[in-house]
Amino acid sequence: MSALPTVKPVFTLQATATFDQEIKKSRFRATAGPIANEQAARAFVAAHSDAAANHNCFAWRIGQVYRFSDDGEPSGTGGKPILQAIDGQALDGVAVVVTRWFGGILLGSGGLVRAYGGTAAACLRAMDRIELVARVTARVACVFTDLALVRARLAAAPGVRIDEETFVETGAELLVALPEAGAEAIARMLIDITAGRTRVGFDT
Repeated sequence: MSALPTVKPVFTLQATATFDQEIKKSRFRATAGPIANEQAARAFVAAHSDAAANHNCFAWRIGQVYRFSDDGEPSGTGGKPILQAIDGQALDGVAVVVTRWFGGILLGSGGLVRAYGGTAAACLRAMDRIELVARVTARVACVFTDLALVRARLAAAPGVRIDEETFVETGAELLVALPEAGAEAIARMLIDITAGRTRVGFDT
């Protein structure tokens, strides 16, 4: 059996937290937290933006989907550095709002990038995080006589989740979530222990 591929771990945040700092008389506050979907991301941004502040720049990422906003700051100086702070710490399912109360001193484009990105990064670095396990969906079809064994082996494999079980004339079909890094090895194991009677197909 070949070695399992190495997958870079990805994390999300355990809870919501804030971080404040002052830069040349402007006050910056980063609020970061976990989000489950785009609707939650929009709600998070709305809940943690201060209408009385000068700017509420934000960024969020959920898998391959991301959004960011400079909220009136020069293009590329607010939202993008925040997104880079999220990506730079291998985070997913995370939103960050950085609010600025202007203190009267202009920071310039480079200064704004450092201020927004740095405030977001400092907030994220201090937070507790949870490792996310990338999963793939598989359909496992087995005969009745193998069902107990297949269930037991799936239950014993770390990171496996059985989402659905449907009975058909010949046996059962299971919809399972497998850790991406070990999915093929688990599929081979199920086929081997049932002498080839089990079929495993991956959703694309």
